[in-house]
Amino acid sequence: MKFSISREALLRPLTLVAGVVERRQTLPVLSNVLIQVEGDQVSLTGTDLEVELIGRTVANQVEQAGSATVPARKLMDICKSLPDQSDIQLAVEDGRAVLRSGRSRFTLSTLPVAEFPNIEDADGSQEISVPRGTLKHLIEATSFAMAQQDVRYYLNGMLLEIQSNLLRTVATDGHRLAMCSRAIEVTVSQSQKLIVPRKGILELSRLLDDSDEPVSLTLGSSHVRAHTGDFTFTSKLIDGKFPDYERVVPRNGDKVLLAERAELRRVLSRTAILSNEKYRGVRLYLEENNLKVMANNPEQEEAEENIAVEYNGGAMEVGFNVGYLVDVLTVLNDDRVQITLADPNSSALLEEPGGGDSLYVVMPMRL
Repeated sequence: MKFSISREALLRPLTLVAGVVERRQTLPVLSNVLIQVEGDQVSLTGTDLEVELIGRTVANQVEQAGSATVPARKLMDICKSLPDQSDIQLAVEDGRAVLRSGRSRFTLSTLPVAEFPNIEDADGSQEISVPRGTLKHLIEATSFAMAQQDVRYYLNGMLLEIQSNLLRTVATDGHRLAMCSRAIEVTVSQSQKLIVPRKGILELSRLLDDSDEPVSLTLGSSHVRAHTGDFTFTSKLIDGKFPDYERVVPRNGDKVLLAERAELRRVLSRTAILSNEKYRGVRLYLEENNLKVMANNPEQEEAEENIAVEYNGGAMEVGFNVGYLVDVLTVLNDDRVQITLADPNSSALLEEPGGGDSLYVVMPMRL
């Protein structure tokens, strides 16, 4: 293998592919990136056995086709530190990868290409096409609510639900739930529910932009595959049953308040400074057209803020984890937020006034 390529043409796919590669691996070859050269096409593959990403780029000149696996992070760090617009020559010599650029020369170790694992090609039962911006919005509106290392492994990911003319994402960690739905032009014979692992969702989001360009999704029984431009992304699916999220959404709330989203977020963030660092609880006192937010901590420090809201129900006090509320207020797009409550022991429903395409449920805390 021997080819030359511009730094910029190599760096973008390499950076994204290296993001999939884990630093600490049980298999040494998994910390490498697989480089394959065919014609003038250079493809880079990184995997951690759960998620695989292939990026493609074009070489300036190919003297010899071939393939090699080289340490992903080291190659990326070398490319990043080279001057802009520099030319890179990469060749395999005596079982090692040699990178030359200008007056610099780097020799990297390689591992046999045969050892590099390949996520098996599962039969895609269905293929749909979605605008990239739509899928990115659905992921960004809900991904913060995914669990991080929950023993209920099916919560450590995101539910992707595809119905005819509707795509929905749902994430929950057991304390809060985020759901977002968008209309798309697609027809499916039966609705499909896939649980994509947390890492797969975050890597897929990095590949997407806000454009209307399509991303094609191939849905299999154990894998989901996405094709966007020069990238092919594959993720294993979590085998499990996602909770019945419809049952979690409170429908009986009769206390509705409307507040300025940005101002409420600032008030909650300030109050949180003096909340208990472990539980992060704040108390909300609702009274006519006013919301009082209070927090205290074991050092006997207290915070109290008042914010004008639109509310004309009865007085009520309820406690929440302030981080959960701030997360929701960060991703909502509208200038105002609508919060619906029933009683101090019931979950709060947060959404844009009059609905919108996303809704959020936050469980209360006993304080």
